[in-house]
Amino acid sequence: MEIKTIKKMQKEAIKSSGFDFIRLGFALFFLVAVLSYSFMSSGGIPNNLFLAIAALFGAYMAMNIGANDVANNVGPAVGSKALTMGGAIIIASIFEASGALIAGGDVVKTIKKGIIDISAFGANSDSFIWAMMAALLAAAVWLNIATMAKAPVSTTHSIVGGVMGAGIAAAGFSIVAWGTMGKIAASWIISPVLGGLIAAGFLFSIKKTIVYREDKVEAAIKWVPIFIAIMSWAFVTYLTLKGLKKVWPHIVDVLIFLPETKKPTFMVAAIFGIIVAVIVYFVMRSTIRKRALSLKNSRESINILFTVPLIFSAALLSFAHGANDVANAIGPLAAINDAIMTGGISSKAEIPLWVMAVGATGIAIGLALYGPKLIRTVGSEITELDQMRAFSVAMAASITVIIASQLGLPVSSTHIAVGGIFGVGFLREYLQSSTIQEEIKHDEEVVIDEKKQLQALQAELATLEAKEHKNQEDYERVVELYRMIKEEETLLKEAKKQLKTAKKVKYVKRDAVKKIIAAWVITVPAAAVLSAIIYYMIRGMLL
Repeated sequence: MEIKTIKKMQKEAIKSSGFDFIRLGFALFFLVAVLSYSFMSSGGIPNNLFLAIAALFGAYMAMNIGANDVANNVGPAVGSKALTMGGAIIIASIFEASGALIAGGDVVKTIKKGIIDISAFGANSDSFIWAMMAALLAAAVWLNIATMAKAPVSTTHSIVGGVMGAGIAAAGFSIVAWGTMGKIAASWIISPVLGGLIAAGFLFSIKKTIVYREDKVEAAIKWVPIFIAIMSWAFVTYLTLKGLKKVWPHIVDVLIFLPETKKPTFMVAAIFGIIVAVIVYFVMRSTIRKRALSLKNSRESINILFTVPLIFSAALLSFAHGANDVANAIGPLAAINDAIMTGGISSKAEIPLWVMAVGATGIAIGLALYGPKLIRTVGSEITELDQMRAFSVAMAASITVIIASQLGLPVSSTHIAVGGIFGVGFLREYLQSSTIQEEIKHDEEVVIDEKKQLQALQAELATLEAKEHKNQEDYERVVELYRMIKEEETLLKEAKKQLKTAKKVKYVKRDAVKKIIAAWVITVPAAAVLSAIIYYMIRGMLL
């Protein structure tokens, strides 16, 4: 039997290693293709080797963004069974790449969030190029480490740490805008807390209006269209503010009735959202009334109504993420390309199509090859999610960004999504706390009763064994007492085990929470240290 088990384990290990080898092969093929194309297409340009290597680092960074960050968009939908893993990867890959290519913008800020003062480099474009290369590679390596550790971290914070570390190594601590860094540090608390509170608030609202009602179907007919309409408003507003801001001038040129602004205003985005929300409300109300005939009066049946909105949310979040966070991979690459082509240093740079394609394709490939690990972590390894809980997390992801953008608060989409998952998990613990306490109290009483029973039997046995002249009945009773004591010891052991289990009931896995928070806190400094080391290595090799 043991030999069969060992052989089975060996077979699984060989199968797993074979799959890992295929994934690595695809990843290396993409990296080599990017390196080769960028080198050959820039022939004759001074420092074209730097550009080719930078493109390689950018492609590696884009793959790590896909492997780590995209899980936040589709993880809840997969964890709740609204989407299969394969379906999630296909949808996210298509919409991430579409967001990057369609709405990624023509121009990108070379230094994310203005965390360093590029004037400190002066006219030394070589030092700037080395710093950007170091930042890209350091951020990518840190994301790779975090993905291997199954810790969802902020890709924005990773590149921020990389740029900061390389900037300090190149020009000293004075190059850093420490006020901006303080705001970024504040987002470690603001993002998850806001996300958790909003997600918990929506889940509690769903429970109060639908789940706790006696006639759940009738409540669902009334309230589910409202919740989905609110979600539609939030996502259209979110998508307009975040997903379309880089191509807004082009949209204004087409839709001439819109006010001429460089990026969409909250009022315009909110109006778009209201129009869509009204349409969605009436469509969903009609649809749910028709489906009500087949619905059972149970939570499981009502859960199904949130499946389609979750699929849409995964797609829209992926589109907005691709439009925004592709800049984490191509921003430094565009800066390097601009510095090599012009010989100067600029705070903004045009994005060549091939650079955008590297970012978009890299995110999709990274997600397809290495995304499932983090998707499982986000979807099921922090707390158990169903469609209602996943819906609440998706709501938190969009509404938190809308609120934060209007208040000027720094937030991280990764921290918001994971904070939302924490929020729904801790809400479950809070709502179930009275039930859990009753179970613990009952189990404690059982343990006390079993102990008393065991002590009584042991005392009787001790009395009989101390008796000098025993008759036949005494011997029979001693044998019976031994049997009863053995049974009672087994019962007491089971009762203690049950009590221990009841005390351990937690709907949020504490080990996962500790690991993820630790990864969040060290992301910026870890990426910064890596980046500084890489910068000195590049500088040492070239000087």
